Amino acid sequence: MGKLTYEEKIDIYNEKKGGKSLSYICHKYHIHSAGIKYLIRLIDKHGFKILKTTNNRKFNKNEKERIINRVLLNNESLISVAIDEGLLSKGMLSMWIKNYKELGYNIVERKRGRSPTIMKKAKQTNKIETDKEKILRLEKENLYLKAELEYSKKLRAVVQARKNQQLKKK
Repeated sequence: MGKLTYEEKIDIYNEKKGGKSLSYICHKYHIHSAGIKYLIRLIDKHGFKILKTTNNRKFNKNEKERIINRVLLNNESLISVAIDEGLLSKGMLSMWIKNYKELGYNIVERKRGRSPTIMKKAKQTNKIETDKEKILRLEKENLYLKAELEYSKKLRAVVQARKNQQLKKK
């Protein structure tokens, strides 16, 4: 139903209540019949004010868990719970349930927007090395590379020795 404007949704409701057939409305607005039925039930329950939302409704963890538990624990139908709670689509509730099960029956609120600048790591300032510090760092690096080279030579020698022993056995 996201592709329909507020006026189109009202027109669909009025045409359906005026006696137009479901197939006529589906063809006219290019929307599936299940979406129209859901829209009609939603408006019947909450009125036109439910459609006039400028911002998306936000649900906190407790509200989401309560709504999900109505479906999972109380065995209420997905559509009836979505309509009672005023969700604009039943797909929203089914995604909540899917995520709830995937996350081990935990609700994790999705973070929106940019992360605050306080949380970002401060950029490291380029500190200027003195000559002594630079020499010390290069000596450590040189020592590490020599040890790495010696290790790889010894490893190569051991592998070659094993190959030679296997060739002698044959």
